[in-house]
Amino acid sequence: MNQSIILLQDAAAQQQGGGIQTLIMFGLIALVFYFFMIRPQMKRNKETRKFREALAVGDKVITAGGIHGKVLEVNDTTVLINSEGTKLRLEKNSIVMNPEDQLANQKK
Repeated sequence: MNQSIILLQDAAAQQQGGGIQTLIMFGLIALVFYFFMIRPQMKRNKETRKFREALAVGDKVITAGGIHGKVLEVNDTTVLINSEGTKLRLEKNSIVMNPEDQLANQKK
């Protein structure tokens, strides 16, 4: 009888310790997720936002649809680009990158 009470107390003590270990593991997983997933994405978004705000006449750009062109005019929310003689007015959000940046990314 005494042994069964001691075994039950040991089992209860192990369950309490397991809860703390589980919380620590979830915390570590959250930290890893933040540093390997969330933080790099926030950095890329910040760089893209800076690029779009710094657009100027004469810059070469690539749109989200893959159109390469040269900026002719920049407004608050739109950009006029020239792509092989065709003028297109696009939202700034559709401008993805600079062709030189794309070449640098391909070399990595």
